[in-house]
Amino acid sequence: MQLSQPDSEGIRRPADRLAFIDWTRGLAAIIMLQGHVFHSFTRADARQGDAFILSQFLGGMPPAIFLFLTGVTLAFLMDGQERRGVPAGGRILAALRRAGYLGLLAILFRLQLWLFGMPYSDWASLFRVDILNAMALGIAVMSVMAVFTTLERVRLCAILGVGIAAAAPVISSLEFQALHPYLRNYFVPSFEFFSFFPWAAFLAFGMSAGSIVRLVKAEHMNALAQWGGWVGLALAFGSQYFSNLPYSIYPRSDFWLNSPGLVMIKAGVILMLLSFAFLWTAYATTGKSWVRQLGTTSLLIYWVHTELVYGRLLGGLKENLSVNQTVVAAAGVIALMLGLSYVQSNWARILEWIGVPPRGRQPIPETE
Repeated sequence: MQLSQPDSEGIRRPADRLAFIDWTRGLAAIIMLQGHVFHSFTRADARQGDAFILSQFLGGMPPAIFLFLTGVTLAFLMDGQERRGVPAGGRILAALRRAGYLGLLAILFRLQLWLFGMPYSDWASLFRVDILNAMALGIAVMSVMAVFTTLERVRLCAILGVGIAAAAPVISSLEFQALHPYLRNYFVPSFEFFSFFPWAAFLAFGMSAGSIVRLVKAEHMNALAQWGGWVGLALAFGSQYFSNLPYSIYPRSDFWLNSPGLVMIKAGVILMLLSFAFLWTAYATTGKSWVRQLGTTSLLIYWVHTELVYGRLLGGLKENLSVNQTVVAAAGVIALMLGLSYVQSNWARILEWIGVPPRGRQPIPETE
């Protein structure tokens, strides 16, 4: 998810040649919104139908995309500071500050949900490991990658991603009785939480991809996008083939929970999406895009829609809609979040339009 803070070089928006990153993030937000609306509002008797199953199947992609793109922006941060001559310790500290920022947001997010759910909210939900927690932990662990050069991070982060994915089934099979459940949920694969294994693999893969983007000149981005799409296609189908083999090196593994094959399939799909997004934003669209707009404010959308879809405001719709009604509700939520995104992006103009002077400037008194 994109953060509302300047990047390592002091600018808030990426160059136009990187618009495809926002577009991909926006597409992930759309998939996430429809998936959560279907999960919350669809009636029990409609949850065995094809529409619901497809919605939830696609809904498994956005967390991986958000983590991957967080890794991309983290690679940009490290590369930008390296170019400015910041020493290794300073680069690690900058990454840790970003991890702390996300960790604080994760705490505030859970606290807000808990407060708004009172008196029915469970205090244990304050310690739920959400995707923001996974991002914070992953960035903190991978902050050590800042000691290497951008070129070295291409290889090392790819290896790290493969290692995290490969270790996930092993971590699942180990006993962690000595760890408190709240701590164990950060590391042991679970269907309910975003644990470090295997989700942090997408963060590492994103750092590798982001490092490549930083090393490639603008005139070579077209070729990079095409190669990325072909690599993603080969990775997705190759991983799917090996996942279907009748034997495994792991004594126990669950494909939908901790399989390295699933991680690699999703990574391949993300590369293909990024390739398509680059070609789309470079040649098929001009100027602004509503999908890209959603991507520029994905953190706000994630926060607000969670309360809207799972909170009290629309509580009467929960598990009470047919498939067709849920489709309409999903379209409505997406439209509402798009409006909220435009409001955030144009907040200064809106304030000026209603007569509120910009911060730091006093209104000019009228002369008689």
